[in-house]
Amino acid sequence: MASVLNTVPSLRLSNFNNTNRVRIRQVFTPSPVSFTRRRLTIRATETDANEVKPGAPDKAPAAAGSSFNQLLGIKGAAEETNIWKIRLQLTKPVTWPPLVWGVVCGAAASGNFHWNVEDVAKSIVCMMMSGPFLTGYTQTLNDWYDREIDAINEPYRPIPSGAISENEVITQIWLLLLGGLGLAGLLDVWAGHDFPIIFYLALGGSLLSYIYSAPPLKLKQNGWIGNFALGASYISLPWWAGQALFGTLTPDIIVLTTLYSIAGLGIAIVNDFKSIEGDRELGLQSLPVAFGEETAKWICVGAIDITQISVAGYLLGAGKPYYALALLALIIPQVIFQFQYFLKDPVKYDVKYQASAQPFLVLGLLVTALATSH
Repeated sequence: MASVLNTVPSLRLSNFNNTNRVRIRQVFTPSPVSFTRRRLTIRATETDANEVKPGAPDKAPAAAGSSFNQLLGIKGAAEETNIWKIRLQLTKPVTWPPLVWGVVCGAAASGNFHWNVEDVAKSIVCMMMSGPFLTGYTQTLNDWYDREIDAINEPYRPIPSGAISENEVITQIWLLLLGGLGLAGLLDVWAGHDFPIIFYLALGGSLLSYIYSAPPLKLKQNGWIGNFALGASYISLPWWAGQALFGTLTPDIIVLTTLYSIAGLGIAIVNDFKSIEGDRELGLQSLPVAFGEETAKWICVGAIDITQISVAGYLLGAGKPYYALALLALIIPQVIFQFQYFLKDPVKYDVKYQASAQPFLVLGLLVTALATSH
C-alpha cells in the first residue's frame, strides 16, 4: 500500500558513460532537469581518475535477458521499448501475490466470507486495490526515489536508463495511488461501513509507503524500521482490509498480524543483499551493511522462523493444537531451504530460496487465519 506523493521540483541524478563505470566519491551533485525533456538526462560529476573501475553494463544484455522477467519486474529482464510493458515492469507484478494472499487470509479470518457472486466480486476488487494499484504505486514510487542507487546497482533499469521519462513515471504514481484509494472508498460503500475503515487503511498504507521511500524520513535508510514497515505493509495491511471488508477487525487480530510482520521483516532483508554496494555508497544502513553479510543472514532466518514458532505457540495456548501442529509442519521445509540455498549464498540463491520457501510461509498465514476464524 502506498502514500501521498508530493510534486518533485528537481532531480538529483548521476550518470555513467557507456564504456567505463564511474564510481562517485561524493553524494550526487544536484543538477536541475527540465520537465520539458522527454527522457531523463544524467550528467556525471567530478570523479577521481584512480576510482574509475569496470562495473555493470549500462544496459542489460538483450540476448541474456528474459521477456518474462521483464514483465514480472525482476532481475534478468530483457531490454524493452514498449512503454506499456515498461510501465508494468515498474509495478513489479511479482510482488503482488503476497498482498492478494493477505486479502484471502483476512477474508478467511473474518468467518463471514461466503462463496457467492457478491463476496467473490468484493474480494477481487479488494485484491486489485491491494495488488496492482497500491503495491504497483509503492513499487513505482520506490524505483523513483531509488534511481540513484539503481544507477549504481542496476543502471539498465527503466528509470536510470532513461527508458521512461520523468513525467511518465510521476503520472503513473498518481494514477495508481488515486485508483487504489478510489477502490478503497468503493469497498466501504459496498460493505455498508458507517466508518470508511478500508479507505483509511489504504490511505495509511500509502503514507507509510511514501515515508518508507522518500526523504526526509526515508525509513528504508534504517534496516530495522524500514524492513518492519515493509513487512507490515505486505502482511498486516491486506489482511486487515480483507477482514474489515467481510467482518470486524479485532484487537487480537491486529496484535497477531503485527507479530507476523516480524517474519515480513526477515523476508525484506533477503532483498537487501543484492543492493549492498549501492546502499553502502549512499549511506543506507540496511542490515547487511550495518552488521555484515554473515550476521544479517542469521538475523533474517531468525526473524522468519522464530516469529512463526511464536505464532504456533499462541495457537497452542488458545486451544487450537491441530492448527499449531500444521503451522510447525510448514516451518520445517522453510528451514531446510534456508540451509540449502539462502545461508550458502543469499545473493546467488535469493530468487530460488524465495520461490522454494515462501509458499510454505504463506500457507502458514492461511492456517493461522483459519484458526482465528473458528
